[in-house]
Amino acid sequence: MTIMAITTTIKAAGTCRPAGTPACAARLENVSKSFAGPAGRQRVLDDITLDVGRGEFVTLLGASGCGKSTLLNLVAGLDRPTSGSIETPGGWPALMFQEHALLPWLTAGRNIELALKLRGVSKAERRQEAERLLELVRLGGAHRKRVHELSGGMRQRIALARALAQGSDLLLMDEPFAALDAITRDVLHDELARIWNETSLSVLFVTHNVREAVRLAQRVVLLSSRPGRIAREWTVGIDQPRRIEDTAVAELALEITEELRGEIRRHGQH
Repeated sequence: MTIMAITTTIKAAGTCRPAGTPACAARLENVSKSFAGPAGRQRVLDDITLDVGRGEFVTLLGASGCGKSTLLNLVAGLDRPTSGSIETPGGWPALMFQEHALLPWLTAGRNIELALKLRGVSKAERRQEAERLLELVRLGGAHRKRVHELSGGMRQRIALARALAQGSDLLLMDEPFAALDAITRDVLHDELARIWNETSLSVLFVTHNVREAVRLAQRVVLLSSRPGRIAREWTVGIDQPRRIEDTAVAELALEITEELRGEIRRHGQH
């Protein structure tokens, strides 16, 4: 009998690719994740190998329950893989949730300043940096507004500014626009694309919306289900700025949708 020792590592520093090749913001190698359940251990993710390049925008797409959010949590360091390794050479990623998770007893600016305080930014600099980030998300002058005074779209902008305040080169986004109406979501697509273009951010963005994935990403990664595996990837060769109703976006979204439907049929989901 052979006994195999499975090692699990999450690294915040190190070499992501061999010397002489472009660095990446995150590298996942042979990552699997299992959870205990009534019928025994259930494998949610199986043998995921994926790189996110520096400055790259990657979307993770798949049916509900395929392990997209689980994978994002592993990259964020909120959980550990059962096996495999995850590297984030630039340090710990910033994470933006589906819900804004703003503290209602703090103003918009103070929510951002809290993230800066946790980074060790001095009190004198926190206000100035919070104002800069508010300007970046087009909410200049909103520093003193309370959470209940903000619309859903404004709250997500503040949540984005707070994520950016964490100072990471890698931003993880877990369906951040799913609860918004179509027009607000479209506006925030534009804003996110602009911010990504103006910064050196790398983005790993989870969604179940195919057109959103194509609208935003340089690369779309489709996960299968039960367990989640990388089924296929697409490089999105459509110039930005893009619109969600653009013909090229719609055509690629249709191709990806057909592949997604095939994955759902193969795994018996409805």
